[in-house]
Amino acid sequence: MDVMDRDQTLEFIRRHVKTDMLMKHLFTVEAAMRGYARKHGEDEHRWGIAGLLHDFDWEICPTPESHPTFGADLLRQHGYPEDIVRAVLTHGDHTGIPRQSLMEHTLYAVDELSGFIRAVALVRPSRNLDEVTPQSVRRKMKDKAFARDVNREDIIKGAAELGLDLDAHIAFVVESMKPVAEQIDLRTGTG
Repeated sequence: MDVMDRDQTLEFIRRHVKTDMLMKHLFTVEAAMRGYARKHGEDEHRWGIAGLLHDFDWEICPTPESHPTFGADLLRQHGYPEDIVRAVLTHGDHTGIPRQSLMEHTLYAVDELSGFIRAVALVRPSRNLDEVTPQSVRRKMKDKAFARDVNREDIIKGAAELGLDLDAHIAFVVESMKPVAEQIDLRTGTG
């Protein structure tokens, strides 16, 4: 298996991911990672693979606490590069592994936010990403009942770790998600 081949990585992921909802989350994070890789002149394909893989073990972990360590072990067994494994391991704080690389900081910064942005778009009658603004996202962040499983502090901390204004970060992630809008059950444009 060529672990850096996107199609083969998707085959690997689909052996572990059980729900369409999780696949859409992985595609959303992949799109945001690719956007930031382009912005920083980094390897878009490599960053995209990290985004695709970051939660692949979510549904198969023996316990929630073992995510993503459980998945990281599987990634190593299948030959994924250590920088991608580290990005997966550091996309949450509970592992205790400090984020070091720009890829690691970016994966942390886009994970919760991209899912939250998708949720904001899904509750709009149009389901149109063009209508999602930093202001609409911030407004929904204040509503603790909305997407209650999304950690708002992680969203704020992620932007800070990248040295970005939160509104600029939100706007950038929204734009990065537009190329995959249809794939994640959203729309763009007026059509």
